Amino acid sequence: MILADKITNLRKKEGWSQEEFAERMGVSRQSISKWEGGRSTPDMNKILQMSELFGVSTDVLLKDDLTLEDEVTTTAASSVQNDNGEA
Repeated sequence: MILADKITNLRKKEGWSQEEFAERMGVSRQSISKWEGGRSTPDMNKILQMSELFGVSTDVLLKDDLTLEDEVTTTAASSVQNDNGEA
């Protein structure tokens, strides 16, 4: 899945319109539309901001071979602890 699709899916999962997401990101709605349409790419600072807003790693956003489901699986696995309290 490419970055544009991931941004769209994550935004919709949060229930935000493009306008709401744009306000949270400090950009125009047109910028969000261009990112989601694959016509432009957000700069690294915006990708870091998105990572924090959506609660996913930058790897999930940037690596085409990772899906949003991979992030959920990775997060769940890292939170599982053994009887000694170790991950």
